Amino acid sequence: MATLSDLFVGQKHEALRKTIFVVLLGQLISFLMAVTSFCSSYLAKLGVDAPVTQSFFTYLCLTAVYGSIKLFRPKKMMIPWYYYAPLGFVDVQGNYFFTKAFQYTSITSVTLFDCGTIPWVIVLTYFFLGTRYSIRQYFGVATCILGLALVLVSDAGIGGGGGSKPLFGDFLVIIATLFYALSNVGEEYCVKQKDLVEVISMLAVFGLVFSICEIALLERQVFESIEWSYSVILGFAGYAAGGFLFYTLVPLLLQLSGATMFNLSALTSDMWAVLIRILFYHEEVGWLYYVSFAIVALGLVIYSISEKNCTAMTCPDEHFSSQYQILAVECAESGPDTLVA
Repeated sequence: MATLSDLFVGQKHEALRKTIFVVLLGQLISFLMAVTSFCSSYLAKLGVDAPVTQSFFTYLCLTAVYGSIKLFRPKKMMIPWYYYAPLGFVDVQGNYFFTKAFQYTSITSVTLFDCGTIPWVIVLTYFFLGTRYSIRQYFGVATCILGLALVLVSDAGIGGGGGSKPLFGDFLVIIATLFYALSNVGEEYCVKQKDLVEVISMLAVFGLVFSICEIALLERQVFESIEWSYSVILGFAGYAAGGFLFYTLVPLLLQLSGATMFNLSALTSDMWAVLIRILFYHEEVGWLYYVSFAIVALGLVIYSISEKNCTAMTCPDEHFSSQYQILAVECAESGPDTLVA
């Protein structure tokens, strides 16, 4: 018969195994983020300017796999389909501006500025959800913003920024982070309903629909003018494969760990971007970038260790009756079930 001590040791070992798995999963997702960023920058250097088309292939793969599973699975939807439509729309816009930025700025600046999603999330949840944060969390976000401001200084020429119009590229990433914040706030609630197949499949279906509409309106001529060489096909395929795995694994990480691990794991993708820029593009990275990275890392750590002061929200809508926790915040009383594009 197992003693209380044996049970405690068993739980401790199980927690350790889960922690190791979550860390490895987070680093895999971080690597996938770097892979998609590399493919986008690679296509940009090949002269391909079709950001919506890149996302289209990712949504197509997700729809083919998860849409098929959802279609033939006799299970009632846990969230009405019309809640997924705006989620798919803002996700497509986030991918558009994020990918478009590679036409103007370096891969290192784009990946680091992606951390700017967190300030947007705080603004959105503060005004629209009434969520309140601790002083320490605000200080962490302010530290992140300071680090991102140094990236702007670097891209202005002081620290050796890259790209044809680095400041404009940085501006596009800032817009992208706003759409990612909108997408992630909605996706975080959907993930909490525990049906990952439904969330991924519906996000993919609406993402595919909006991508097709925007390609027809914005990129039809660009798509027709693409010279489909082996390198271009490889770039599109790499982006689609990386995006497919990213959208598949992120909801799992959200359920297992939450915002802290996701944010810290995503931060390491910036260092992958540094290696890509040095090894593949043979470009130097300005010293100010490393300072910016250190400051942003410090801000994320300060923010992440302050989750105990968050406020849980309850949405009045009948379809949102379960407890809602804001993106990038983990409440002590409900456990680690949150995320952050």
